[in-house]
Amino acid sequence: MQFARIGDITLHYRTRGLGAGRPAVVFINSLGTDLRLWDDVVEAMPDVACLRYDKRGHGLSDLGGTTSSIDDHVADLVGLMDHVGIDRAVICGVSVGGLIAQGLYRSGPDRVSALLLSNTALKIGDADGWNSRISTVTGQGISVLADGILERWFSPAFRQPQNVAFAGFRNMLLRQSPAGYAATCAAIRDADFTAAASSIAVPTLCVAGDLDGATPPAMVEALAAAVPGAVYRLIEGTGHLPMVERPAAFAALLADLVSQIGGDAT
Repeated sequence: MQFARIGDITLHYRTRGLGAGRPAVVFINSLGTDLRLWDDVVEAMPDVACLRYDKRGHGLSDLGGTTSSIDDHVADLVGLMDHVGIDRAVICGVSVGGLIAQGLYRSGPDRVSALLLSNTALKIGDADGWNSRISTVTGQGISVLADGILERWFSPAFRQPQNVAFAGFRNMLLRQSPAGYAATCAAIRDADFTAAASSIAVPTLCVAGDLDGATPPAMVEALAAAVPGAVYRLIEGTGHLPMVERPAAFAALLADLVSQIGGDAT
């Protein structure tokens, strides 16, 4: 396993193929998941160098405080990219990972050669909703919310008792830190990239799942419309995590984006 001390926290990460002159992709996972979210996509793209990591408060990474901001997550990512020697990369983020990707571009556009913003938005949800979720998770844990979360994450076809992958992702959610989950909810609550979207000047692909109950297609379309030149793509038969339900389709979209920028990501 790979760990790095970034600022005052320890981050868990994995790399593959860095320093070989190949385009690099940085993957940023969603709320309630860890870096294993991307396993099938990474496997489908053997020629692409990559960095995956557990964001603060998730997986094997430190919490770093009971509250956090998207700027905190961006600082973690910049420090980790520096640690592994990535100057510039395609940034692929889902949900809050997409907010972190937008935050990285806003603070350091020179670190970003292209963006894949999956199942995310300019702003996700409202303060009342996030405050309610924080209160519930803090007081009762993640398990009381799990069924509703999983309904938004996955299509009915995926949410079957005989699907061992569904059982595994349920375990992934339930084993996250409630404090880390709540802190990231606060970061999402306070994030709004509406004013920053028009400044994005790299190839941008916005991906939605037609059955996504967390960031529905219309929300992702609005994000694409706000980013100059952005392309919108819908992956059918998937919920909030199309990289899990249709990894080959997701990998194909990402591979096309990587091919557009060639070696401009190392």
